[in-house]
Amino acid sequence: MAIRLVIADDHPLILDGLAGLFRLENDFQVMAGCTDTDSAFEAVRRHQPDILVLDLCMPGGGGLDLARKVQQACLPTRVVVFTGTLDDSDLVEAVCLGVKGIVLKEMPSQLLIQCIRKVHAGEQWIERRSARLAMDKMLQRESGSRELARILTPREVELVRLIAKGLRNREIAEKLFISEGTVKIHLHNIYEKLKVDGRLALLRYAQEKGLG
Repeated sequence: MAIRLVIADDHPLILDGLAGLFRLENDFQVMAGCTDTDSAFEAVRRHQPDILVLDLCMPGGGGLDLARKVQQACLPTRVVVFTGTLDDSDLVEAVCLGVKGIVLKEMPSQLLIQCIRKVHAGEQWIERRSARLAMDKMLQRESGSRELARILTPREVELVRLIAKGLRNREIAEKLFISEGTVKIHLHNIYEKLKVDGRLALLRYAQEKGLG
């Protein structure tokens, strides 16, 4: 029985190249090719393919947001990330979202074929060094979260995470539905509790704890 695929990549040339590559395989069937996350999610929901081959740099929210939507919708589709770059935080988030395969675009195309077959068979395909980095980062983040939870309130922890993501006071206020003044009060309390002397020091602290 054919492995049914939906492909999502915002570059039409890569999308066409992948579709052509997969059609050369007798056990692959391409159900849809999509250039944005909205159409890709609709294709996954409609066709319920075995595998979603997904680029991370996608318009409409990004590839990880699409992986999250697939997970939250409890769809049976397994996700394989096929991307040009992958930083530590994206790698950790992908693993947390249940992504079963990660292949970089610089690797030989045959490795993507092997990855898809392995993932379809119920296995995981993540290069060993990347998997180790992801695990180390996850452990660091869990340890940092536990440490913060002992010192800060849940709202203050949430605010530190948003600071670590690079959000400004106005953006934090909008996201948490509070005023900028309230954000400044929280920050003042956080600085005192963590004994840091400002926003840059807080950012460094959060990064050291694996929260960035």
